[in-house]
Amino acid sequence: MLVDAIRAEGFRLSKNRTLMFLSVLFTPLLFALGGVGYHVISKSKGDEAAAAAGLAVTAGGEAVNLAEALNMGAGAGANGFILVFMLIAAATLYAGDYRWETWRLITPRNGRVALLLGKLGVLKLLALAAMVAFLIASFIFFVSQAMVYQRPMSFSYDVSETGSLALIWLLSWTRIVQFAMIALLTAVISRSLLAALFVPWALGFAQSLLGQFMPLIGWEPQMWAPQLLLPGLAYDTLKAAVMGTIEAPLTIATAWRSLIGLTLWTLVPLALAIAWFKRQDLSKE
Repeated sequence: MLVDAIRAEGFRLSKNRTLMFLSVLFTPLLFALGGVGYHVISKSKGDEAAAAAGLAVTAGGEAVNLAEALNMGAGAGANGFILVFMLIAAATLYAGDYRWETWRLITPRNGRVALLLGKLGVLKLLALAAMVAFLIASFIFFVSQAMVYQRPMSFSYDVSETGSLALIWLLSWTRIVQFAMIALLTAVISRSLLAALFVPWALGFAQSLLGQFMPLIGWEPQMWAPQLLLPGLAYDTLKAAVMGTIEAPLTIATAWRSLIGLTLWTLVPLALAIAWFKRQDLSKE
């Protein structure tokens, strides 16, 4: 039943090409084009400065390591642009049936929990597709750097880093899904597509402001309160721990608090949404 729900949601979503483009391809395409433009402009400015100083402009130089694209794709896989545009897809997935009053047509054909988890499953696949697209854009960024500066390309990769790289990918994927969980809970409670789109964005913005003002309210990053209330901070802390760049006063104990915080922000909204949805009257939806 869950597989049927995922297939049905995936089929419906595939027909919305504009949504697919915005949620999966827009941010990677913008990053790739922006990267090419950045390299071209930087090269032009550098050549102008060299010519003004009477220096000879030489091509070539140190090889561009394309393996760095793997780190960029994983580390920036849950960047702000992807979170915002994935939120559009999440709001449409979760609140679309309220908007078009189709719940009463599909609930007799499958269980409510399966239908809700089917939407979540499609969102997870969509988040994975967006991260893969951003990885491709990261490779384009480094390839264009090599081509513009006429530098050789190499691929130097330390196999021992595979585990940490996979964990960072998992963290980024979890962060995208976690952010979309607020849209799921909002959609079920409000039955509004606009609320499902606006509330997670407003909450995320408020949390980012709270993170900026932590010193004013006496919070330190390693404390329980910020790690539980700010999933973005929890994500950044866990990523630093995996990369081995965690610094004092942050410790491994702080990383465990971050893990608990990020897990709660992922599972609690899901559990509340399922509980609310199971009791909801959908006879007019």
